[in-house]
Amino acid sequence: MSIQSKARRDARKRRLAKARNTAAERPAESIEAHAELRDDAGNLLGGIVRRDGEWTLGLGGQIVGGSDSAARVLAMLKRAAVMHEAKGTQIRLRCSPSLDQAAAAEVAAQGLTFEQFEQQLAQDLTGMSLDSPGAPPVRH
Repeated sequence: MSIQSKARRDARKRRLAKARNTAAERPAESIEAHAELRDDAGNLLGGIVRRDGEWTLGLGGQIVGGSDSAARVLAMLKRAAVMHEAKGTQIRLRCSPSLDQAAAAEVAAQGLTFEQFEQQLAQDLTGMSLDSPGAPPVRH
């Protein structure tokens, strides 16, 4: 065995150990599931998670958006549930108590009921095109 091969082997071991230690020091990304929309067969159609302080909405296996507003993402998931029911799909929507509480507190602060908030959001979404100056930016 040559001296150079031993030096390369030792250097590789040090690099791997350093990489392991760095990965262990890095905090894990915090993702909490808060809502799920399932069909009668139990297939996941959509859901809401809270990731790093932001509510994130997923539908059909794709992330469709994120917001600081719990009420907004919950209302959008409920809209998706209504759309699935209109197609004849039986659905189940389950939400965590913390999502329900956050959404209720948010709409109460605006002086609205959740149903009024949903109606207002529906009007905002149907009256707005993606090109309009008031349209919210789409985050990917």
